[in-house]
Amino acid sequence: MNDVLLLLVIVGIPLAWLVGLSVFTYYDAGRVGMRPEKWAAIVLLVPIFGFFVYLFERSELSYDAESDPYAGGAYNVHESRADDEE
Repeated sequence: MNDVLLLLVIVGIPLAWLVGLSVFTYYDAGRVGMRPEKWAAIVLLVPIFGFFVYLFERSELSYDAESDPYAGGAYNVHESRADDEE
C-alpha cells in the first residue's frame, strides 16, 4: 500500500501538473491565435521549460514598438555614469 502511494506521489502528481499545463496551453494558444497542437506538444515533451517558452512567445504577440522606450537602439545611462568619457 505504501509503495503505491509513494509511486502516486512521485509520478502521478508531476504528471498531472504536466498534463494540466499542456491542456491550459492548448486552450490558451487557440484563444490568442497560435497553433494549439504545436504548443501543447512542446509543453508536454519539454517539461517546465516548454511552458516558459510558450509564455515568452505569447508575450511577443502584444509587443508595441511605440510604447517601448528602447526601440530603435535607445538606451539609458545611470546618472552616476553620465559624466564618464568613452
